Amino acid sequence: MIYISDETIDRWIKEDVPYLDLTTLTLGIGGTKGTITFKAREFTVLSGVEEVLRIFNRLGIRQIRSLPSGSIVNKGDIFIEAEGLASNLHIAWKVSLNILEYCSGIATRTKRMVDKAKSVNPQVAVVATRKSFPGTKELSIKSIIAGGAFPHRLGLSETILIFKQHVNFLGDIHNLAQVMKEVKGNACEKKIIVEVERIEDARLLVETGVDGLQFDKIPAHDLKVIVEEIRSLNPNVTLLGAGGINEGNIQDYADTGIDAIVTTAMYFGKPSDLGVTIEPFKD
Repeated sequence: MIYISDETIDRWIKEDVPYLDLTTLTLGIGGTKGTITFKAREFTVLSGVEEVLRIFNRLGIRQIRSLPSGSIVNKGDIFIEAEGLASNLHIAWKVSLNILEYCSGIATRTKRMVDKAKSVNPQVAVVATRKSFPGTKELSIKSIIAGGAFPHRLGLSETILIFKQHVNFLGDIHNLAQVMKEVKGNACEKKIIVEVERIEDARLLVETGVDGLQFDKIPAHDLKVIVEEIRSLNPNVTLLGAGGINEGNIQDYADTGIDAIVTTAMYFGKPSDLGVTIEPFKD
């Protein structure tokens, strides 16, 4: 689903074991065969499973059974079981648990938000911003997809999204409107989306033929009125809501009639509570 290179997998392992596992070495248990088991301690939407299995593979650990990312597990459910040498199981332990807990936390929060939004408006999309912590984009995007959302934009090279910070260099929104035809011509195969905060700006841009409007930090009850007016001017323009949308208010925004809810909220919160057991192999 998300391409992650072998180099990245190796880097994650190397980060936790730059040379050797000194504890396992000094105990003299590294050559003993054992099993590692991952169990949920609460309702969880899994994410990061495939990356953990690749870590296992790099360390010679054999998978016995596993559930894929996107699976729902409840307290007490075992979702990964594998076997290998104790030395390798202990190397894999923490890096694997960290990936699973953080990624599954994102996936679980995402599913709760998606379910709430779609209970009000089944057609609305929930899309996650690119405000994930630097260096974690691959796992973050994988996790929001596992939870049922989609990425808003994956980087600056992908889409044209004009912010106030861009407009400042043009002078004002009226100057943007004047060059909109040229902008659309320069990127004729792309949609042009502009973030706005005022209904006056939205009306002006709709008249220029803008493809979409992203409304920032507008209260849901006000946004619903704005959406109705903009739809009356152009029923085909894409409308998005952004800014401060979270699990507590996402249903209010889903009810406004926007096409997509843009949010960062799923990235921030506690990791999923997962347990790990490592023990000698039992025939």
